[in-house]
Amino acid sequence: MDRERMTPTFTVPTIDITPFLTDSDDAGRTAVAADIDTACREVGFMQIVGHGIPDEVLAAFAAALDEFFALPLEVKKRYRRSTSENRGYSPPRSESLSGSLGLPSANQMNDFYEAFIVGTQSADFPGLELPASSYAANNWPEAAPGFRPAIDTYFAHAQQLSRILLRAFSSALNLPIDYFDTLTDYSIDALKMNNYALPEGELRLDGDMTGMGAHTDFGILTILWADRVPGLQVLDKHGHWHDVQPAEGALLINLGDAMARWTNDRWMSTLHRVDPPIVNGHIRRRRSAAFFFDGNHDAVIEPLPGTVAPGEQGYPPITVADNINAKVAGLKGLSIPPTARETARVLAAISPE
Repeated sequence: MDRERMTPTFTVPTIDITPFLTDSDDAGRTAVAADIDTACREVGFMQIVGHGIPDEVLAAFAAALDEFFALPLEVKKRYRRSTSENRGYSPPRSESLSGSLGLPSANQMNDFYEAFIVGTQSADFPGLELPASSYAANNWPEAAPGFRPAIDTYFAHAQQLSRILLRAFSSALNLPIDYFDTLTDYSIDALKMNNYALPEGELRLDGDMTGMGAHTDFGILTILWADRVPGLQVLDKHGHWHDVQPAEGALLINLGDAMARWTNDRWMSTLHRVDPPIVNGHIRRRRSAAFFFDGNHDAVIEPLPGTVAPGEQGYPPITVADNINAKVAGLKGLSIPPTARETARVLAAISPE
């Protein structure tokens, strides 16, 4: 688990975003935007409070995860996602997230978690002709009747929060507050709910096992709900891994590769992973749910105004859908097009000078 490389000085900043949810004065929003810019430049992760998602919504959401993941494996497999659509159930060891970077898994094992994915569908945007490959229909599990209502409610809150955060990001980047509105009005949003499938009990691991391999996220931003159990680790600028847990009532936010490309790496898409959740020598159950806010399928990711200095080379343009499809192909073990600058960024993070 490489814990000997950790250092005690790493901090994921906590930011109260209340000014962007209320009729705050300009000074309050300016202060929050400055804190966001610092976090995005130095860490790539932050945790937010004042996010406005009610406790009862989060409690119902957690109960819905328990309802589905407690089903027998043979029942869950009825809702298994197809190779062409990113919706439904993935059993343990069916993915390797390090593959999304075009890099082999460090331990040559697929990741030891099970997951269920829902997302925006073409039917959610009547009047638009949207590709099913990006806006696939959801595959709701009828065997867990309480699952869909709770997930739908949380999903709607996460969508609203993502748009609030994006306005705060626009302020932090000195852009018009509505700059991203036309790039995200039919955004590809996905919610990946994870259950780390190692049985709870005394620690007995044979070899190096990964709960979720080292990876960066693909899109604009990620909202992470997680149990306050060890497991999530974030890589700092010096190549050291650090344990990260959300504070009570907080949500973790990190940037994806699309935002790193848009800002020409001014902001960080940070490598992170999940090791087996171990407390006092015992494996603990850990749940998490990542809401990926990715943008319109045909939105072009290219350097934002003011992010490329004279004589500097920015990232080449790519659509949101093409960026996601390349990464998803990689995590499924398929070949992905080379992305030399992104690969170099990842390798530099793993082995800094």
